[in-house]
Amino acid sequence: MAIPIKNLPMFSRGDDVGEILSNHFEFENGDIVLIASTIVSKSEGRVVRLSDVHPTPRAKEIASQIDKRPEFVQIVLDESDEILLEKPFLLVCRKGHICVNAGVDESNVEEGYALLLPSDPDKSAERIRDRIMELTHKEVGVVITDTCGRPFRVGQCGVAIGCSGVSSVVDWRGRRDCYGKELRVTREVVADELAGFANILMGEGNWRIPAVVVRGLSHLMGDGKAVDIFRPKKEDIIRDILHRQS
Repeated sequence: MAIPIKNLPMFSRGDDVGEILSNHFEFENGDIVLIASTIVSKSEGRVVRLSDVHPTPRAKEIASQIDKRPEFVQIVLDESDEILLEKPFLLVCRKGHICVNAGVDESNVEEGYALLLPSDPDKSAERIRDRIMELTHKEVGVVITDTCGRPFRVGQCGVAIGCSGVSSVVDWRGRRDCYGKELRVTREVVADELAGFANILMGEGNWRIPAVVVRGLSHLMGDGKAVDIFRPKKEDIIRDILHRQS
């Protein structure tokens, strides 16, 4: 069962996300709470006014190639640990998460401002989970979501960028299929599957449903983190190819 949390307020800097969600929903043990990164970022003050940003020559050069404001590009560069592609779009690595524009967004925020991802999404998820448990005395899991494009597929879908109290990856290796054959490579990224499903209920426009509770999947509770999902550099052949071409 998936239940949208409706009638939530517009979030701003300093808001207690865990408290606000607890005041709007009756949590049960085993609930998994999917939360849009937008409200977490706003509560953490991760909003930048573009006019306050002073772009470097590099930002200006990249901006001219990808039809973006230099100030926006500078924010992306500042948020990135590694630049994988500069054009036709900025593909970067941010704390292990490979995404376009470092997740910096100009939607769902006032004109002239940009919204950044939470500084440490796993820690944000843990903080919100602890707060919900403190207020409700219920054991829940928390997944912070964002929308992200996928290689070889059009469009975007919801993915997990922060987790607490959820088994982000379920390892099926060593188990048997229905014919008794041993599974050797299957690792199911349940946090991303939950995020993608919740994103359908959250919507991408003005639905104003930034949180969804999934109930009945308490077997997915665990101690996973979003960082468990990110492929190690030494195993990432796509990143290796990009570096060789640059």
